[in-house]
Amino acid sequence: MLQNSNDLKNNRDKNLKLMLLSGIALVVLFFYTIYKSSAYIQTSTYSFGLVFIVILLLFAVVARLKRDKIQEFINKNKVKNSIFAQELEKRKAVGEEVPHEESSHIEVVKPNTTFKDVAGIAQVKEELEEIVEFLHNPKKYFKYGIKLPKGVLLYGPPGVGKTLIARAVAGESNVPFFYQSGASFVQIYVGMGAKRVRELFAKAKVNAPSIIFIDEIDAIGKERGGKSNDERESTLNELLTQMDGFEGDNGVIVIAATNKIEVLDDALLRAGRFDRRVKLSLPNINDRKEILELYLKSIKHNIDVKTLSTNLSGFSSASISTLINEAMLYMIKSGDKVLEQKHIEIAKNKLEFGKKENFILSENEKEVLSIYQASKAFITKQKVSLFDENSTKLNSVFPSKNQLKNELKKYLAGSIGIEVLKDEQYAIFEEDLEKANKLAKEMVEKFAMARESKELIDQTKVELKTIFDENYEEITRLSKIMIKNEVIEENEI
Repeated sequence: MLQNSNDLKNNRDKNLKLMLLSGIALVVLFFYTIYKSSAYIQTSTYSFGLVFIVILLLFAVVARLKRDKIQEFINKNKVKNSIFAQELEKRKAVGEEVPHEESSHIEVVKPNTTFKDVAGIAQVKEELEEIVEFLHNPKKYFKYGIKLPKGVLLYGPPGVGKTLIARAVAGESNVPFFYQSGASFVQIYVGMGAKRVRELFAKAKVNAPSIIFIDEIDAIGKERGGKSNDERESTLNELLTQMDGFEGDNGVIVIAATNKIEVLDDALLRAGRFDRRVKLSLPNINDRKEILELYLKSIKHNIDVKTLSTNLSGFSSASISTLINEAMLYMIKSGDKVLEQKHIEIAKNKLEFGKKENFILSENEKEVLSIYQASKAFITKQKVSLFDENSTKLNSVFPSKNQLKNELKKYLAGSIGIEVLKDEQYAIFEEDLEKANKLAKEMVEKFAMARESKELIDQTKVELKTIFDENYEEITRLSKIMIKNEVIEENEI
């Protein structure tokens, strides 16, 4: 090792001496040529030669001043070639066919979408702007030893703009964007999904800083049962391996989207993989107003945007886009030049919305849902939106009996709140009741905290009825806030 170090030093000294002697020789030759030429040469060729030499000298000076950036560029290309070569060697070693670069199905995209093209994301914009800053100016963080988060998971109901937001992050950062659907990794041939994952990550590293976006990650990321070793599980294993195989300073961030975070494998959700989780909910009144203003910005219309945003409770951003598009089609078909409210109403009646994606609510239904969510907000003391379906999970390794009982109250609060305020039972959000029954069973069978699950649930319901009877006016106040704003903030409880 010492010998190699000495040899490198000697070679470096020799190169410096040689460069110095060459530089002195060029300078002497330059001035000698100027002196002689002034007496003997008076042609345009000579003048051109002088200009060329001056340009060469200026280039040498600039190259000297920018040597660090030039070296960084050379090193980056070396790294790219090295990564690509290593990937080819890995494939050859396992007997895989090595495709030509042109035949790859994975293409890099340079999105032109930015945050100004996405409305109604004020709640998540701060978190995303931090990611943008990481990608846009990584050196600012690297000098303090801070590494980029490896993965960001966007989750929420369909149509809230998860893909659009990922493209906006890439567009704001001005970095290459690799889009893949989770379903595209599910192949009929064994090993093809894992191969595609390796190819995706290799290309992202070569083009770093970059963003990998995996839509519908639940297609490959579902919880493993351990009973089989099928193609989906081998693809998931490869994805986990690849996410472990790169550091936060290589400039690659994986953004994934799912509608069903509860079905994802725990290994995907642990720290060091998807470090950040960003929840996207259906837009509230203010969000819908912003979305409508964005969509109607370049359209000549005669629509009261505020009133329309109030009447579109439960619409996602994708649904609003479809509604405006259908209304525009009807406007053109009827020969009108201005978009009117009548076009919106016809389009609204024409479209069929799925129950899960959108709620078309009457005034009474909206009141019932508002009481449900207001009751839950009062018990949890947390921010709740009108269309929130999933509650945050209890974040405790060793939960106490009191903590588990509070979880039980959270699941039962909505239905009991409606029963107290409306003096009638309603069938709403059966998922909460299922979770309550499951938790009560676990408290009895796993933790021996009660004798019977039914008795535990009945006791919790009695406690909730007492709480809501004593705070009737407060629940009513919160439900009115929910009807008006479609969200209850923590400081309003």
